[in-house]
Amino acid sequence: MSNQVPDNGRSEYNTSYKVGQDNVQFLGLDVLSPVFITTAIIIFAFIIGSIAFPEDASSLLSGAKGWAINHFDWFFMVSGNIFVLFCLALIALPFGKIRLGGKEASSDHSTITWFSMLFAAGMGIGLMFWSVAEPVAYYTGWYGTPFDVVKNTSEAKDLAMGATMFHWGLHPWAIYAVVGLSLAFFAYNKGLPLTIRSAFYPLLGEKVWGGIGHVIDIISVIATIFGLATSLGFGAQQATSGLNFLFDIPNTLTTQIIVICAVTAVAIVSVARGLEGGVKLLSNVNMIIAAVLALFIVIVGNTGAIFSAVLSYLFNYVENIIPLSNWIGREDETFYHGWTVFYWAWWISWSPFVGMFIARVSRGRTVREFIIAVLLVPTLVSLCWMAIFGGSALEQSENGIGALANGISDSSVAMFQMLQNLPLTSITSFIAIVLVLVFFVTSSDSGSLVIDGITAGGKTDAPMAQRVFWAVLEGVIAIALLVGGGSAALSAIQAAAITIGLPFTFLMLIMCISLWKGLRSDMHLYK
Repeated sequence: MSNQVPDNGRSEYNTSYKVGQDNVQFLGLDVLSPVFITTAIIIFAFIIGSIAFPEDASSLLSGAKGWAINHFDWFFMVSGNIFVLFCLALIALPFGKIRLGGKEASSDHSTITWFSMLFAAGMGIGLMFWSVAEPVAYYTGWYGTPFDVVKNTSEAKDLAMGATMFHWGLHPWAIYAVVGLSLAFFAYNKGLPLTIRSAFYPLLGEKVWGGIGHVIDIISVIATIFGLATSLGFGAQQATSGLNFLFDIPNTLTTQIIVICAVTAVAIVSVARGLEGGVKLLSNVNMIIAAVLALFIVIVGNTGAIFSAVLSYLFNYVENIIPLSNWIGREDETFYHGWTVFYWAWWISWSPFVGMFIARVSRGRTVREFIIAVLLVPTLVSLCWMAIFGGSALEQSENGIGALANGISDSSVAMFQMLQNLPLTSITSFIAIVLVLVFFVTSSDSGSLVIDGITAGGKTDAPMAQRVFWAVLEGVIAIALLVGGGSAALSAIQAAAITIGLPFTFLMLIMCISLWKGLRSDMHLYK
């Protein structure tokens, strides 16, 4: 990417820094060595430590995660609320008409394709995993209930729907939108490298190209690689649970490794094909499959109850969003810390990866269009998805139908237990397994593109070998941790990702200030 951009207020950002100027080339790679080497050392040291001492690593990092959540629960909650209000303000204020890339910029992707890519990278896999398990868990008190209401009651059902949407609605997408918009604006309107540090240029100036910027990018890469590796490991366990449920294939370590290898192999092919031939294609395929599965459940399930569930989820979300956003005087600590604060830290730890990927595919959109597409549209899609899958699951649990009548025993098979009580179970369950795996491929693929961009100093045309390297490393980390320490090692790396969410929350708040300053500098072009 060139630093030369149209006259978009660039005079205030007249840096002499050129993308990739500090990179080094070796073994066919083109990397920013302080970020690449430091990140690699930290990752490999963590892997070795987690494999050699899985229980100790899990205990240490779980303690760190617990400390961050218990002592900074208020900070995560306040920050999440700020991000939502900030994004809504950008829609309403004149900043909304600023176009990413300049007044004459055009979109690189169709609206449907653009939305498919950002949704697949953002939380498609999470919706597959939790859309059934989470509302039933809240209703039956699997791990606490919102506000400690009595489980298996009508009040518990209403709050189960409201709390589920709270965790998958405006707040997480606002977190992604803040990072994505910041990176896109400073890259496309100010000619800065497409990397995390660029979002802080208005406040730090040329210092972002030095040690401070290296630290910002290193934190971002570690959060991304840990989050992706954790998801790949736990995702393999979910996929093998589905295969065992459907085909009676043994849910063993060997099966999990085979699943990870298969996902990684497809991800390597996809990432080698690049954005257009890889992520874009798979994201479109994913959305089509997901839409077909959802439509099938609407048709063969209790259609009237599902449509009613859409309104119920929406009503309970609106009714409870403010109480659930509150952090003062909360007594439901099991639910509040175990679900809400954990989720906020998790979304924030994923925001460097998802935000940068969204930025990469969003050139040509206005700020208003960007926020609406990244904040409001996914919330509505999540609402419909949760109503279809979660609503069906709650109906089964409430009416004593099937395995969900007894609540959640294993969250990884909850989706298949719900499908078991609908027609064509084998077909729909197989489609669900395929959808899970393809969502993992798109997450791995887009994550590899993002990590490669950060470690290459913001270059988007680095050698293909680098993208392949990161895709392979994600699979290797997941396999190594499963073999060396099993779930304990995976829990350790998940705890590390959550812990990293705390410092990145500080960075995101600073990012909001920086973005505000940047947008103000462009307003004179739109009068």
